[in-house]
Amino acid sequence: MTSGHILVVDDEPDIRSLVQDILQDEGYQVSVAENAATAREMRRQVRPDAILLDIWMPDTDGISLLREWSERGSLSCPVIMISGHGTVETAVEATRLGAYDFVEKPLSLAKLLLTVERALEASRLKRENEGLKRQVPVPLEPVGSSRVMNALRGQLERMAGHDTWLLLSGEAGSGKESLARWLHEKSSRRNGPFVTVASGSIARDHAAQTLFGAEENGSVQLGLLEQANAGTLYLDEVAELDPELQLRLSSTLERRALIRCGGREPVNLDLRVIAATAQDLDSLVAAGRFREELYYQLKVVPLAVPALRERVEDVPELLQYYADFFSNRDKLPYRIFPVAVQNRLRNYTWPGNQRELRNLVQRLLILGAAPEVELAEVEQALSGSTPARTSARSDGFDIDFGLSLRDAREQFERAYLLRQLQETGGSVGKLAKLVGMERTHLYRKLRDLGVDVKAGSRED
Repeated sequence: MTSGHILVVDDEPDIRSLVQDILQDEGYQVSVAENAATAREMRRQVRPDAILLDIWMPDTDGISLLREWSERGSLSCPVIMISGHGTVETAVEATRLGAYDFVEKPLSLAKLLLTVERALEASRLKRENEGLKRQVPVPLEPVGSSRVMNALRGQLERMAGHDTWLLLSGEAGSGKESLARWLHEKSSRRNGPFVTVASGSIARDHAAQTLFGAEENGSVQLGLLEQANAGTLYLDEVAELDPELQLRLSSTLERRALIRCGGREPVNLDLRVIAATAQDLDSLVAAGRFREELYYQLKVVPLAVPALRERVEDVPELLQYYADFFSNRDKLPYRIFPVAVQNRLRNYTWPGNQRELRNLVQRLLILGAAPEVELAEVEQALSGSTPARTSARSDGFDIDFGLSLRDAREQFERAYLLRQLQETGGSVGKLAKLVGMERTHLYRKLRDLGVDVKAGSRED
């Protein structure tokens, strides 16, 4: 791994050479361009982590080039402007267009290195913050002290020190992504991005662009693979990838380089791949439904993630963790899970695994008022019923008027989609047409509502 890839754009050969040597001595990869035309091409070929951009150049000035990039909405890395004749107006304009900073010639190399370091750190923190907004925070380490969990944790700790690709297998909701994120945080790539590819949620019409990116009229759209450069790519439910995407992905991973849609030149990839599946890939390969070469590329180290029913000793710890988590994050009232409740939940089969337990804890904290969770509440929650309150019936559906509007809406949406899914014979494609939703949004909605369609759904 490298500290980052810097693109230096300056029409003075001495400046380019000096800055390149200094940055390379600090461990950075460096590409150089002498004018705007070359800068456009270099930016298309490589994905720089930061750009040093001179203002005064013979063809197109740096401010105009910065405006061109920012107007296309593709200013994907920090840009540091450099100039020997800067003015306040120029600095203000550069900042307005999204420049990270403005440094003047003659360059102070110490200041330049510090500015580059801060720009890269700010970019990294921005990516992390955006990722945290999209994801539910995961435990700092896998929760559980059971024998099987200790064994899995030991395997993951050994893998953290290597850059090996992994294939995680386990039932839906068993916590595969949480383990992948923890492994990323323990690895040498922790300062790089963690990018999730939700295979089942990628719209087919834009699948290639989503994964591999696109180029059109000089504008570059970074795909998920390229966004994961210098970090970890997590392929969630890889078995749901379209066969054509499987072939292209296999070729890309083999070459460690991709070609964007509409592009001509390969872009090198430096990433770790962690794939996950709840399906039997061996059977899918044997049936010709999953490409054998991709399977063996991903299965460098296979790890089986146990279902929650296989480690029920961990249930009390998980209850404690999620009670603390939702109390802190959502400001819900903290509630105690007494021994009788813990014992009941240890003897539950948990078909939805750890995700089901998390949702159960959240629901009990929202709906309950007593300091301790009562056994009757748990039984009602496990049976899918709600505490007895004023309710009415409309078109065959029980409406609970004691719920908040949000909870009542989610209750109705879940019942409605389950009924319609049954009517379509488990076909998500037909369900999307029936309810008038785009398939990507429908998958996300089903997941948010806790409806697992993977086992019996069809795409037609």
